[in-house]
Amino acid sequence: MEAWLDSLLTLLALPQYGLSTLFFAAFVSATLVPVGSEPILFGLLRLNPDMFWSAIAVATVGNTLGGAVDWWMGYGAHKVADKYSNSRHHVRVLGWLERLGPKACLLSWLPLVGDPLCAVAGWLKLPFWPCVFYMAIGKFARYVTMTVALLYIWPTH
Repeated sequence: MEAWLDSLLTLLALPQYGLSTLFFAAFVSATLVPVGSEPILFGLLRLNPDMFWSAIAVATVGNTLGGAVDWWMGYGAHKVADKYSNSRHHVRVLGWLERLGPKACLLSWLPLVGDPLCAVAGWLKLPFWPCVFYMAIGKFARYVTMTVALLYIWPTH
């Protein structure tokens, strides 16, 4: 197992596979797996500052596609979650999300709640493409904000 993990990490090592590594990390971090893609984005930009916008775009696309997977997971889990539908907290949160609709996916960038929010949007059967659109906006804003802040704190030169 350890040899397999070492070979995977070697394959994904920066900078040789920088954008593909970033895409993979951003995708996985948007699913319910607790992995952060910001350190990889920051490391890639420290090594290649001229790749700022392409790295932001790749991270945004990967993270948005991961959010879309969350949406589909939530959509598929709808029947399983019906047994919890009587909880007062559950009803209140669902009412809030139904009122906001796909715009609630703007909050998909939030730590801890953003990725499950995408799954709940699918569970509620909110329209897929508007949800993906708002996910992309939120995730793009997060990557730009976090990257600019990190590069300001630790400049490249």
